[in-house]
Amino acid sequence: MSTTNMATSSNYWEDLRKQARQLENELDLKLVSFSKLCTSFSSSSSNRDQQTRDSRSDSAGSFQDNMLLAMTTELEQLLTNLTAVNDKMVGYTNTPGASSHNAALMHTLQRHRDILQDYTHEFHKTKSNFHSLREREDLLGSVHRDIESYKSSTGVNNRRTELFLKEHEHLRSSDSLIDNAISIAMATKENITFQRGVLKSIQTRVTTLANRFPTINSLIQKINLRKRRDSLILGGVIGVCTILLLLYTFH
Repeated sequence: MSTTNMATSSNYWEDLRKQARQLENELDLKLVSFSKLCTSFSSSSSNRDQQTRDSRSDSAGSFQDNMLLAMTTELEQLLTNLTAVNDKMVGYTNTPGASSHNAALMHTLQRHRDILQDYTHEFHKTKSNFHSLREREDLLGSVHRDIESYKSSTGVNNRRTELFLKEHEHLRSSDSLIDNAISIAMATKENITFQRGVLKSIQTRVTTLANRFPTINSLIQKINLRKRRDSLILGGVIGVCTILLLLYTFH
């Protein structure tokens, strides 16, 4: 009876190991497919231009979402089943009949538990990375749609803004030209003021010299009188010639 129980227990253990290996193989294949699907989805989304992404049909997006959802559910179920098998293996190692092979059983159990932990970690990591990329894509898409909506709704305002900016640039150019003209005028005024000061200084010196030397003052007065006389004579000649020319013209 004892031999029969040991054989039954051994068969039960081997059946659990067989179930665990089968689930682990399925998980390995499913995780590879799940990772490829997430990578291909995120790559196609990132490489696709925004216009194509916005015009993507709802049926295509729903199909991909359904595939991801179905594969996620299947992987979660496989992990749950493998966890249950591992729990049964733990329960088996605690039975009195398995104490003689406890070291070997614990080694095998630990290996299966490590595999379960690795698969669980990989699944959650891939799932988390995909959701992060999906959220980023949705955020960028939302921002792009908001920008396009703003551009389309404010097209006229943008045109007016451009005109205002151009007018502003023209005004700035005019202000710059006016500033340059004012600077030139101020420089000219300063130059004239300086020249007037120089001429006034020269006149003062000449007047001083004339007062010191009466002969020179008398000579200067004679020169001025002669200039006035010559001016009067020249003016009279020009006036007579003008009158004669007018009389000749009208007669």
